[in-house]
Amino acid sequence: MGSLSPWHWAILAVVVVLLFGAKKLPDAARSLGKSMRIFKSELREMQTESRPEAPSLQTPSETPQPVQSQRVDPPAATEQGHTEARPA
Repeated sequence: MGSLSPWHWAILAVVVVLLFGAKKLPDAARSLGKSMRIFKSELREMQTESRPEAPSLQTPSETPQPVQSQRVDPPAATEQGHTEARPA
């Protein structure tokens, strides 16, 4: 008596289709699936944040050093298009 019979499910399906319309049901199911995926990924992320992280395997000598770039000044503008000959 506590479970739903197939007739109950059929009547429930008809009521849902009448309330929401056949065109909106696929969109509603798609958005529900996206929401569930987002919810699951957020739960996984929260679980990984709560776990203590493993100690770093890098030694101090292996830390990356910043790269220094060399500044290249553009050539100075000369008068009215004349260029100087520079040795190569």
